[in-house]
Amino acid sequence: MWRSPVSRHPLREPVRRRSLSSLAVLACLSLSACSGGPSGLPGFDTAPPQAQPAQSTGQTIGTGKVKVGLILPLTADGQGAVVGNSLRNAAEMALSEFPNADLTLLVKDDRGTPEGAQAAAQEALAEGAELLIGPLFAPSVQAAGQVARAANRPVIAFSSDTNVASRGIYLLSFPPENDVNRVIAYASQQGRKSFAALVPDTAYGKVVEAAFQQAVAGRGGRVVVIERFSPDSNAMAAAARRLIPALQQADALFVPAAADTMPALGLALQQAGYDPAKVKPLGTGVWNDANVARVPAIQGGWFASPDTAGFNAFAGRYQTRFNSAPTRTATLAYDAVSLAAALARTQGSQRFSESVLTNVSGFAGADGVFRFRPDGQNERGLAVLELRNGQIVTINAAPRDLGPRTQ
Repeated sequence: MWRSPVSRHPLREPVRRRSLSSLAVLACLSLSACSGGPSGLPGFDTAPPQAQPAQSTGQTIGTGKVKVGLILPLTADGQGAVVGNSLRNAAEMALSEFPNADLTLLVKDDRGTPEGAQAAAQEALAEGAELLIGPLFAPSVQAAGQVARAANRPVIAFSSDTNVASRGIYLLSFPPENDVNRVIAYASQQGRKSFAALVPDTAYGKVVEAAFQQAVAGRGGRVVVIERFSPDSNAMAAAARRLIPALQQADALFVPAAADTMPALGLALQQAGYDPAKVKPLGTGVWNDANVARVPAIQGGWFASPDTAGFNAFAGRYQTRFNSAPTRTATLAYDAVSLAAALARTQGSQRFSESVLTNVSGFAGADGVFRFRPDGQNERGLAVLELRNGQIVTINAAPRDLGPRTQ
């Protein structure tokens, strides 16, 4: 196994009340290797002279010298505000658990709109933010990113839409492409060579279908057939019937259906004659759900997802602190703020430079190791899990390092 030639070192100061929860405390990997240097992008290596920052408006968290904008949909419609406030809480928790953090978070509400994100980014930068954390939604990331790029400041955003990633606009999220690459690689290593797919006819389906085709080709495999389905039960049944004859030539079936459709789709597959013992079911992180785990048609199936130990430890501390459960994405804000605090402590004026943020050794967070690519996308160390008798069992642990960069 490839290992980084530079040893990693965690943050030196102990944080109280840790055991398994130490997985959720972000520590830079090989921070001694995160040296600055010309990146060819002004402002990402050395900050230009700044005018006196404006007085901070709105909520702030922390009292450190290094200012970081935190842009979230705190008053967005529907679930957006729920997720946004969970992210805010996680950011607060990260700062409180990081010993002597030299950060001040400038909390800005983008209301879940691009216009709000643009205004929030302008406010945070005018108040001296050296880095923007957030927004959450892809259109808001684009709007804030334009403002940040004009000011030569980087962004760490939470969207999983890789189309909004770019140089200096980094996505800390759970891109489905990572799930697909990991599970196809594992299946190939187990001798699976011929793949079929049954994918939802949605935007998510299009993303994972493209990733599936690329991953299979990259492993020297063969795509036998791809069928698409819509949520209607009759359409699912028809798609399953079309699929079954081609499965005679396949040894794995990729079915990235989420909890709202997988039970009905599983029934349609069973009724059409699908046998998971003959053609291995494969999925993505959307299978990491108790309702999916109980679907008979995909028992024995494999999917990729972050290890659960880190999130479970984080969730326990969050519950104790806020008397509520975090949303699944709350760890993203926890990791982003912890990373910013670690870099502020160790990297001096180069703390948020491109060369530091895209360090090939990556960083360790609540959901395992991750790193940013120069194009703004991220790579994660994922585990492979199996659906076994209605339970979710880890069968191949997440890597502890990500190896050499391939892109």
